[in-house]
Amino acid sequence: MEFLVSLIAIALMVIGAFGIIFMKKPLDKVIMFSILDAGFVLVVVLFKYLDVALFAALAGPLSTVVFILSIVKIKEIREKKLASGDLNA
Repeated sequence: MEFLVSLIAIALMVIGAFGIIFMKKPLDKVIMFSILDAGFVLVVVLFKYLDVALFAALAGPLSTVVFILSIVKIKEIREKKLASGDLNA
């Protein structure tokens, strides 16, 4: 049973990593990061580092929110540059 869970965790991390690399849209990358994070937390729990797993489980959603906020801010900056006609700066 533990072997099956470890295979699932490794699959989640690999799918998340390849998704981050090959996806084009930033929000898709955030979703893939969440999948990678889920696999990472599962691996940490399997190795019985429960204090690290608790921190990773708390820090994961916070980092996802920060990623989403940065994506929104970058999009706003790009739209302002397009509207002003300043594409080189």
